[in-house]
Amino acid sequence: MPEQPPFERSKNFLEVATGYDESMAIEEANRCLQCKNKPCVTACPVNVKIPEFIDLIAQKKFEEAYLKIIETNNLPGICGRVCPQETQCEAKCVRGVKGEPVAIGRLERYCSDFYNNLSKKLAVHIPQKHEAPVAIVGSGPAGLSCAADLANLGYQVTIFEAFHSPGGVLMYGIPEFRLPKSLVQKEIENLQNLGVKIKTNMVIGKIFTVDELFEQGFKAVFIGSGAGLPNFMNIPGEDLNGVYSSNEFLTRINLMKAYDFPNVDTPVIIGENVSVVGGGNVAMDAARSAKRLGAKNVTLIYRRTEEEMPARREEIHHAKEECIHFRFLTNPIAIIGNDEGWVTGLSCIEMELGKPDFSGRRSPNPKPNTAFLLDMDTVIIAIGQTPNPLISSSTIDLTLTPKGLIQVDSHTGATSKKGVFAGGDNVTGAATVIGAMGAGKTAAKAIDDYLKNL
Repeated sequence: MPEQPPFERSKNFLEVATGYDESMAIEEANRCLQCKNKPCVTACPVNVKIPEFIDLIAQKKFEEAYLKIIETNNLPGICGRVCPQETQCEAKCVRGVKGEPVAIGRLERYCSDFYNNLSKKLAVHIPQKHEAPVAIVGSGPAGLSCAADLANLGYQVTIFEAFHSPGGVLMYGIPEFRLPKSLVQKEIENLQNLGVKIKTNMVIGKIFTVDELFEQGFKAVFIGSGAGLPNFMNIPGEDLNGVYSSNEFLTRINLMKAYDFPNVDTPVIIGENVSVVGGGNVAMDAARSAKRLGAKNVTLIYRRTEEEMPARREEIHHAKEECIHFRFLTNPIAIIGNDEGWVTGLSCIEMELGKPDFSGRRSPNPKPNTAFLLDMDTVIIAIGQTPNPLISSSTIDLTLTPKGLIQVDSHTGATSKKGVFAGGDNVTGAATVIGAMGAGKTAAKAIDDYLKNL
């Protein structure tokens, strides 16, 4: 897929990949073997009808291809950009056995962009409404997916979003250069056209509790509030000026548009030397954003090797192209500051890999007498997130796991509380957009079954 050159894109927040044109999409679609057993579909968490929509692209029926996708996936433009297809649908593509798999995600993106650019959209069929209203807590991928399926089944759906703009992690967590916010809002508008209501600035657990939603007349509640509470390393110096959690850093940039300061009200202070601690997609997003904000040197610090990094290979490749420096087998032990309370350095220690841990990756162990100091102005901690306890602490009879996640029936998303369902990162911990969408779809079906039997 065509991309902005690295030296250009590292100075702007425009989308890195510019997308297929019509001839490229058709050429790629013709590589699909139209397998009878469709392993790619089985590997998709929302079971997109992949060979069918690709065949329609090959026939130049782009609008029909889009409609085929949204039979099971209401956020195709988003999934086409940020889903890890290389470990899901494309990993099972038969073409990939002896070469490159079909670029399923890029074709999905093409169909969505084609449809969104049409001057005239198809008339939306809104089903006859059921009497039972349903509340959705959170407008991230899990909540949007659940809302879409319930709306298509005819339910009156209201989404309660804590921020001033709907979209959840799609808006605050993923940078503009990977996922344009205008696209997110277009796909949310498509959902509103189905009759879904969205109420913003509604912090459930504070403004209303889950029990109060039932008192207002909602017959079922889906909790898709994500994992927005940052983890820290609990090392000296984390309270210094110039230390960010990845959540704060990316929210300021993405949702509050700090990259356009002073045209917007939210600044973000970046020094010349920035370190990002972590090895996932969030760490990549933070590092690449820091580069675009003018940092001269950006260093990503990861305690294992590149082989163990959970980030997508594409994101690692793009980061290297943009001159992000990687220090593997390295772990911070303290953040150093000056008398004014600002970061001046990062004290680290070398690591070595031992036996595999519970994740299957080899455990990182510190090497004695290997401490060293890096000169730094800014440190961004990107080592994962957990759910905010606001909802769980204010909801009676909601059982949690030992890690503070909401405990659910894996087949239905039902919680321990009658009429309450949950899915996404508040159940699994920080994971993928498409995984959260799959959980939302599972819960929507279970909510439909539950309400029919009330």
